[in-house]
Amino acid sequence: MHTPEPFSAVDVIRAKRDGGRLTDEQIDWVVDAYTHGVVAEEQMSALAMAIFLRGMDSDEISRWTGAMIASGERLSLDVSRPTVDKHSTGGVGDKITLPLAPLVAACGAAVPQLSGRGLGHTGGTLDKLESIPGWRASLTTAEIQAQLEDVGAVVCAATAGLAPADKKLYALRDVTSTVESIPLIASSIMSKKIAEGASGLVLDVKFGSGAFMKTLDQARTLASTLTSIGVDHGVPTTALLTDMNVPLGRAVGNAVEVAESVEVLQGGGPSDVVTLTLALAREMLALAGLDVDPAAVLASGEAYETWCRMISAQGGDPTAPLPSPSHVHTLVAPASGVLASLDAYAVGVASWRLGAGRARKEDPVQAAAGILCLAKPGEAVTEGEPLLELHTDTPSAVPAALAALEGAYSVASAASAPDPIVRETIRGTV
Repeated sequence: MHTPEPFSAVDVIRAKRDGGRLTDEQIDWVVDAYTHGVVAEEQMSALAMAIFLRGMDSDEISRWTGAMIASGERLSLDVSRPTVDKHSTGGVGDKITLPLAPLVAACGAAVPQLSGRGLGHTGGTLDKLESIPGWRASLTTAEIQAQLEDVGAVVCAATAGLAPADKKLYALRDVTSTVESIPLIASSIMSKKIAEGASGLVLDVKFGSGAFMKTLDQARTLASTLTSIGVDHGVPTTALLTDMNVPLGRAVGNAVEVAESVEVLQGGGPSDVVTLTLALAREMLALAGLDVDPAAVLASGEAYETWCRMISAQGGDPTAPLPSPSHVHTLVAPASGVLASLDAYAVGVASWRLGAGRARKEDPVQAAAGILCLAKPGEAVTEGEPLLELHTDTPSAVPAALAALEGAYSVASAASAPDPIVRETIRGTV
């Protein structure tokens, strides 16, 4: 005999549509019922739009997150090291996970970095790593556990059983114009991160042209919501608000970002990438209770050794040559002077059009596609000298990439000092 449902989806939608607060029981039911197909896609679409328009209070958001976590498994990371994780809200040239995970592991923590793929102008960590010959993204829970114990760091795809409600809802938000809802963004991020089972979490919440949140105020609101959710669920969470008006580092794409990350791990690399990597590492180590100087560990070469072990453990060859593009197009400086601006969003879109990103989840990406920024704001440039290098395996993509870069940079006689990358820190303690 069929047991009647305790709630009606229509009543839940109406309650939020009319500006009401959803009860804990309504939230638990609707997330579970949607995950199991009892609540139809069009009903959850309507509820997502109601949430987008009416918002949620902090208790609703925390409960919604908990219901998403409860929709699947929660990893139990039984390792001898303290566990700490990091999440970035996404940016252009944001390869920070690549040097950061092995660095923090080399300092004594375990870093379970379950990552995603790129969509639109922001690159995906897994796409970057898949440019390394042999490297594989999919690991079992047992493999994740073993690698954390042995190497201290793992960067891989989320297991299928982790927050399945989020997977369904994420796809739905994408096609119903409800992506930009802070309650839905925050619960999506935190349900996956809390389900990973780390005992501490550091968030890189970006703002600016190349970020999801365009203003510092928007980023602050999201960061505050995220840290509150972490605290509510017993996970100490720190958020850094970081600038994404200019691409991070000089490399934007897949293989080119891996190469730049290796430079950082070997003691070089762009100063902004090094600065942000160390800032995030310090916060992660503080949450892990480890009194270690990450700058000293980076300089010692131990982080690079850990990187090689991490890549090898997932079938990759850290010494193999990375893919190179069949076509390179060089963009030259229009005048002599100082590069005054370089718009992150435009560079991200151009890289995407060259083949480094995807418009739909099922689209392939080119390992060798991307852009090298041969000059960054504040640096001197000479008229006619190379400014940007466009890499692709499809030369026909170059005109569309060039169109994205129109008006994306400017040259002046002098330029003001660049803004600091890390603008604010928000700490949520349990």
